[in-house]
Amino acid sequence: MSPQKPPKKNSFKNAAILTGIAFEMGIIIYLSVQGGKWLDTQYQNEKNIFTVIATLAGVAISIWLVLQQLKKIKY
Repeated sequence: MSPQKPPKKNSFKNAAILTGIAFEMGIIIYLSVQGGKWLDTQYQNEKNIFTVIATLAGVAISIWLVLQQLKKIKY
């Protein structure tokens, strides 16, 4: 049997970056939903249109940020 190679330091760094990306996505989407709900209550909107718009904007922003951060990961 040949000895195993130790994992590269980049793999640990990449794992940390990917874990952070997941938390960022969750926080951005959560805050956008809460902001949309707040706007709906402030403007007494019964159709929750601000919640829908803010949620879609939060998802779009989080996907854009993920793509930007994935470009930085080196294999």
